[in-house]
Amino acid sequence: MQFDLTEDQRAIQEVARRFTADRITPFAAHWDEHHVFPRETIVEAAALGFGSIYVSEESGGIGLGRMEAALIMEAMAYGCASTSAFISIHNMASWMIDGFGSAALKAKYLPSLVPMDKIASYCLTEPGSGSDAAALKTRAVRDGDDYVVSGSKAFISGAGANEVYVTMVRTGEPGPRGISCLVIDKDMPGVSFGAPERKLGWHSQPTAQVNFDEVRVPAENLVGEEGEGFKIAMAGLDGGRLNIGACSLGGGQRALDEAVAYTRQRNQFGKAIVDFQATQFKLADMETELQAARTLLYAAAARVADGSPDKTKFAAMAKRLATDTGMSIADRALQLHGGYGYLMDYPVERIFRDLRVHQILEGTNEIMRVIIARELLRETN
Repeated sequence: MQFDLTEDQRAIQEVARRFTADRITPFAAHWDEHHVFPRETIVEAAALGFGSIYVSEESGGIGLGRMEAALIMEAMAYGCASTSAFISIHNMASWMIDGFGSAALKAKYLPSLVPMDKIASYCLTEPGSGSDAAALKTRAVRDGDDYVVSGSKAFISGAGANEVYVTMVRTGEPGPRGISCLVIDKDMPGVSFGAPERKLGWHSQPTAQVNFDEVRVPAENLVGEEGEGFKIAMAGLDGGRLNIGACSLGGGQRALDEAVAYTRQRNQFGKAIVDFQATQFKLADMETELQAARTLLYAAAARVADGSPDKTKFAAMAKRLATDTGMSIADRALQLHGGYGYLMDYPVERIFRDLRVHQILEGTNEIMRVIIARELLRETN
């Protein structure tokens, strides 16, 4: 089954594709142009289980694996990569609570997160620590039954709109071992948000800075144990990298399909431009590269689901290849549209803008190369 999907996986993929065709694709251009956050549509996705894909059934989720999550994200990204990625982030944050939180913490948050009555953000990046995530400075000091949290998080998807913030904080020594994970509510005194960021893409979701000014957070909101935050963050990113890679596959597939359709109907020099061999060669390369990236991503999903020793390396390889490939396909699809591809009347320019950030978030593709090389050298030592 390594190179095929099971009947159940195909059924899940078909449900996600139908939902996308009905509830995402027809509206994505409007969301993008007018910066609409489609919360109602996102809640409809949650009703299908897409807000709790790998939250356990015991906690109310649908308890699927990383492959199924990738299929769902890819399908939804075909309609809108921005909205699919937003749902992916919520899934990652909810999974952290389910996978590492106490029974009390799960009971406190998951009943509202699973149906996305409340939506979760993931807060790791800071103004001064991006790729060097272990250098984060947001501090949480224990004071009786609370932690007092001060600091800021940057580039947070859902900031100001979402109700729950799964946040990496420093409770101890410098470096990764001093990092812990807390769940912080939007309405806790001292939580505030910066102005919405003005972005190249991802217009269907809000992004802003999150500020914590001596926020008192109950100690029961600690996810895992003190000092385990960095481990939890990295475990979450293995899955997050698969999902953002899958979003790039979905966007890349849409860009390729749009390019094929456009070149078939666009005539120059007396015939459809798809009939020129130069066009066919470009389309052939786009299809080959997309299929290769998809195969690697599915293989990586299987390794992450199985907990294989090389899961982190494969997740990094898949993320790097899928996001670079998706962006490259979007670029070539725009070129095949000529001047029309630069207009908002056609979806390829939106896909181009939305996919660009995938090479940066969930770890830049330069950091993916660092991880791949580190793991390779460790294996061959």
